[in-house]
Amino acid sequence: MLDMLRRPALLAILAMTCQVALGQRLPAPSREVYRCELDGKVSYSDAPCLGARRVNVEPTRGLNKSSGTERTGADVRQERNDEMVADALRPVFGESAEQRALRLRRAKLDPHARAACTKLDASIPLLEREQGQVSKVDRSRVEERLLAERQQFQRLGC
Repeated sequence: MLDMLRRPALLAILAMTCQVALGQRLPAPSREVYRCELDGKVSYSDAPCLGARRVNVEPTRGLNKSSGTERTGADVRQERNDEMVADALRPVFGESAEQRALRLRRAKLDPHARAACTKLDASIPLLEREQGQVSKVDRSRVEERLLAERQQFQRLGC
């Protein structure tokens, strides 16, 4: 008897959970991947960690079957469309598809965040170069600064 009373309640909870899950959107996938090493174990993450090395990745852009049919998702089709628009506008703006995407993404940020992102665009590559060139004593200081700037870059939505 008690089991029969629980079943409708469990179904109602399951239905509400599914509605909430379907209503939420996942964040955009990150193209920045970091190789983190902790206690001799290597892991890869989209979140920076202390001493992380950035790994350049390019996601696949669809599947070509042996039949010659290309299968791509809506996000890849949108990305290709954006690239074609950027190529058409290159003579006007003088920017690549990546530069255009960055400009459009940052246009949504407030002016202070945009300025901070521009500053981080310059400082992060310098710290990454310095990370590989400094002595072991100074490396931890550089890695801490680099981690803080990468985290700020993500927080701002640069």
